[in-house]
Amino acid sequence: MLVELVRTKTSDGLRLDGALARPSAMPAHPAAVDAVILLHGVGGSFFGGAMFEPLSKRLLELGIAVLRVNTRGYGSINMITTDGGATLGGAAFEVVDQCRHDINAWCDLLVGRGLLRIGLIGHSLGAIKAVYSAAHAPHPHVVSVIAASPPRLSHSAFQHGPLSRDFFESLATAQQLVQEGRPEQLITAKFPFPLLISAASYVDKYGDERYNILKFISQVGCPTLFTYGSIELEQGGVAFAGLPAAIQRAVSHANEPARDEVDVLTIAGADHFYTGKYAELADAVANWLCCK
Repeated sequence: MLVELVRTKTSDGLRLDGALARPSAMPAHPAAVDAVILLHGVGGSFFGGAMFEPLSKRLLELGIAVLRVNTRGYGSINMITTDGGATLGGAAFEVVDQCRHDINAWCDLLVGRGLLRIGLIGHSLGAIKAVYSAAHAPHPHVVSVIAASPPRLSHSAFQHGPLSRDFFESLATAQQLVQEGRPEQLITAKFPFPLLISAASYVDKYGDERYNILKFISQVGCPTLFTYGSIELEQGGVAFAGLPAAIQRAVSHANEPARDEVDVLTIAGADHFYTGKYAELADAVANWLCCK
């Protein structure tokens, strides 16, 4: 697969890298989008993620350009170039809300190349970012969103879950450091799994309901597909338990047109990373896009 290495600059001055692949031929029946932006999960990057390879190939066969990108949360800890010098980035330091700057900058790059109908496809935290940005800072050229396995980031759910003790300990440590004026201090959090993260980033992600997808699904103004694996729904704990039904309940409170814009699909036998189920995920995404 031939790609063009590309770079964009966000509205707040960060420079991010990605790779753009264009289809070699156009199909007889164009798809619903001209291009998609693939958003990595926590600590990922545009050149990683095994599940994106077969998905990219399938989308290119449909005549859809594929832009795999870094957000400012790529890798664990990074120094990201800005107009004013380097700044700390990576999963350990990102503020999820700032993803809207990253995504809109990548959308602008595609529009500048004549690719005007854009779809966002994200996995895990990247899926949350896709939905969040479409709800809170929608780009006018984004016409669809596909969220593969976005977890439930919910303070209220975590405090009543089976790992609530680990959650409270990690959050209390992070909040104390923020109150002491040390937001960039790294901690080894126990919840939701052992991870190295700054105090401010931990509070941002887990301290309230700000990134709970159930709170803003109905604000997305374009067709949206959620996919989950049956294994992650069964074994993923409170972050995933019952999410397909919860999503459907959340959109049921919206107006009638909005209900028709949201689809939820469970892929049998798939885990969070769709191990061994890449083709099934690619088929689901392709079929949904071709029907829109």
